[in-house]
Amino acid sequence: MRIVLTGVTGQVGLALTVTLPEIGTVVAADRSLLNLAVPATLTAALDRLAPDLIINPAAYTAVDRAEDDRELAFVVNGEAPGVMAKWAAERNVPLIHFSTDYVFDGQGEEPWREDSRTGPLSVYGASKLAGEQVIRDAGGPHLIVRTSWVYAATGSNFLRTIARLARERTELRVVADQVGSPTSANLIAAIVTSLLGKSPGNLSERFSQTGGVLNVAASGQTSWHGFATRIIAGLKARGVELAVRTIVPVRTEEYPTKARRPHNSRLDLTRLRSLIGIEPTPWNEALDHELDLLAAELR
Repeated sequence: MRIVLTGVTGQVGLALTVTLPEIGTVVAADRSLLNLAVPATLTAALDRLAPDLIINPAAYTAVDRAEDDRELAFVVNGEAPGVMAKWAAERNVPLIHFSTDYVFDGQGEEPWREDSRTGPLSVYGASKLAGEQVIRDAGGPHLIVRTSWVYAATGSNFLRTIARLARERTELRVVADQVGSPTSANLIAAIVTSLLGKSPGNLSERFSQTGGVLNVAASGQTSWHGFATRIIAGLKARGVELAVRTIVPVRTEEYPTKARRPHNSRLDLTRLRSLIGIEPTPWNEALDHELDLLAAELR
């Protein structure tokens, strides 16, 4: 299987470059090969690359900046996936596309199912929902993977931000009324690769079993404050010297951001467990692996 993988410098894309060679030949399509900011170039690029499977974790992910950069966010997250999906549908090439819990309005406390009503609060969320819609409209074999609170020991993310601030400050103030499942990029890559490896010759049928959408996240839940607390305790236990002494829980209103964030980012994992047969790792266990990697760097 020849797999074209986008977003290879991002967290999920980078993790997939490690796991996907188990099932096929990976073409790491960075911006020099597939530039999602210029959708008009994608059809010819895909003709040259001739994939048997397209996996698209690439996205415009600057949530706050997107509020002022709406056009580019919709080009990268909405228009470009549509071009790729059209190319794939015309050739019956399966497409896996990554989306987000930000397509929901974040109300209530029940985990979001794949068929829950959407209602994004931000430009970023709306642009990701637009990408989902154009992929469905293309009519080809596809799987939209929704995930949440993605982090890794490398890159730019909440884990590394907390680790940096905890070395610089004695007190941190962290939002405690937004709840979700911190999900490592390595866990996402492992689940997606496992899903593909179970029936690599019949992906269209497997994707259709899920209705074309699948929630993929770690199990369990916590707040950003709980996540930060666990990160700091884990780094201390691994011998990393930190300045922080206090982690203060605050409400969303006390930490204003340009883009609205959902209070409820829980994702229902029933479909992942029952249809795919994968039991996701608890978020705190997956975090331990990333802390081992990060602590080795920081010590």
